[in-house]
Amino acid sequence: MVILITGASHTGKTLLAQRMLEKYKYPYLSIDHLKMGMIRSGKTNLTPEDDDALTDELWPIVCEMIKTAIENRQNLIVEGGYIPFNWRKSFDELYLGSIRFICLAFSDEFIDTHFDEIREHRSDIEARQDDGNCTIVSLKDDNRRYIDGFKTAGEKVFLIKTDYEQMIQSILDL
Repeated sequence: MVILITGASHTGKTLLAQRMLEKYKYPYLSIDHLKMGMIRSGKTNLTPEDDDALTDELWPIVCEMIKTAIENRQNLIVEGGYIPFNWRKSFDELYLGSIRFICLAFSDEFIDTHFDEIREHRSDIEARQDDGNCTIVSLKDDNRRYIDGFKTAGEKVFLIKTDYEQMIQSILDL
């Protein structure tokens, strides 16, 4: 089984992956680590701010890693924001039956009510360098983009409206 976890910035993708690792004992791949490896090694001229271009560059690599894990009957959690809305087109039915997709997003109301908490938890698993460009407006825009993009693609989005921990626990209990 491969579990794909994506979603807007600050929604706890890495935290969920860590909790799944602890519960299921599946290893996980952070697409951010792959991104930074490519950037720091000079294998790309892109920067961490080049989200769309990074998705185009990273997804083909991640996709083939997922296929390899499935072919080898290996469990893997893949988490990160660089999963395209039409990700299913990268796989035939043989692979899709072994992939569980999870997209996390915050409602506007949750962001309004919990913005300070969201920022306080930004480094629960990974140390974020500079978070100065994270504003209520930017978070809402990012979340809306994920919600609209994945819903348009026919995907379920786990929309966090009131209780973050309850939503994460419900995903872990599936």
